[in-house]
Amino acid sequence: MEWLKDYWWLIIIVLIGIFINTIKALNKLSYKDYLEKKKGIKPIPYSDDEDDDWPSQPKQN
Repeated sequence: MEWLKDYWWLIIIVLIGIFINTIKALNKLSYKDYLEKKKGIKPIPYSDDEDDDWPSQPKQN
């Protein structure tokens, strides 16, 4: 751990670089484009009656 005392500034520089690159990558993402693409996708049909693993609830009197 002696090297950590000597080269702590290198670790800080690497972490700052990772942080800056993460921010740049997140800024390139466009949630508006994602939402526009999502509108064209049809949902998977799902029927509650088929393959129901949960037991049916007994009726309360």
